[in-house]
Order: sequence, then C-alpha cells, then structure tokens
Amino acid sequence: MQRSIYLLSACALLGACATHAPQTADEFRKEAPGAFLMKKETMEVARPFRDVAETFRKRAPECLRVAVRTTSSTSTSYQVIDAEYKPTVIVTKERAELHLQRKYTKGVINVYAEPEGGHYILVADAYPLPGNKTRLDLIAPSKGLDAVVRAVKNWATGENVGCPDMTKN
Repeated sequence: MQRSIYLLSACALLGACATHAPQTADEFRKEAPGAFLMKKETMEVARPFRDVAETFRKRAPECLRVAVRTTSSTSTSYQVIDAEYKPTVIVTKERAELHLQRKYTKGVINVYAEPEGGHYILVADAYPLPGNKTRLDLIAPSKGLDAVVRAVKNWATGENVGCPDMTKN
C-alpha cells in the first residue's frame, strides 16, 4: 500500500510539471523515457518472436484486464482508490505491442486530459531478431509497477507465464 501512495505522490508531482499526458502509445514511447520516475529497458531473449507475440496475446487479457481496490488509513485519514487496467495487444510481422492503461475510477482526481481507457503506464514492444531471438523494449515507471514489469519480462522469456499480483502495483 505504501508503494501505491508513493506512486500516487509521484504522479501528482508529474501532473504538476507536465503540460499533458500522452494520449497514445506512440506519444508514451516518445515522452515517457525522459520523464521523472520512468525507465526504458531493452533486453534480448532466446525465444522466437511468434512465441513471444502469442504469449502477449494470451496472457495480457487474462492477467491484466482487472479492477483493483486499494485502501489506506492512518489515525487522521482513510483513502479508497479503485483502478481499472486495460491491456491492448497489437501484433504485426514487424512488432508485437503490449500497452497497459490504468483508469482511476475512485479516489484520484485527474489534473489533465486522460485518453480513453486511462493513462498509459506501460508499453512493451517485441521485435524479431535473427536466430529465433526477440528484442524487448519496455517502458514503465521505475517504481510501483514492479510485478507487471517482471511478468511481462517473464512472458517474453517464457520462464514464467503466470499472472502478476495486481494488488502489488
């Protein structure tokens, strides 16, 4: 829960500094890597592109299309935050994209325009490489989305295709 409060505080700070939120996955790819508390990772996996793409197609809707309620309380306050997560997977022969959006439905006030489906919080792009390998470019917060980032990396490698605990984000 403390991580959620930390992330919400960071988002509030970002909102105060930013002029707008990325409205598309392409805008997120361009703007997020240089933003405060965001990171871009690139890794190569020894797994065929088609297998990575198929895992994204299967696991993202099963695992990431969820609604989560978090609560926190202190001696002076009580807070309830409801969030809905929306994954999107787009596969072409050149790239497999996994986008994750989060829409707060209770407990958070948006300070700027939100794209339909919620703010983009993660974009993972997989590209085919020679030798049945795949390159994964992943853009996400440097803190607060660890369970999802770990799951997407594991889906790419095929080592663990389980679902992340979305209450840990």
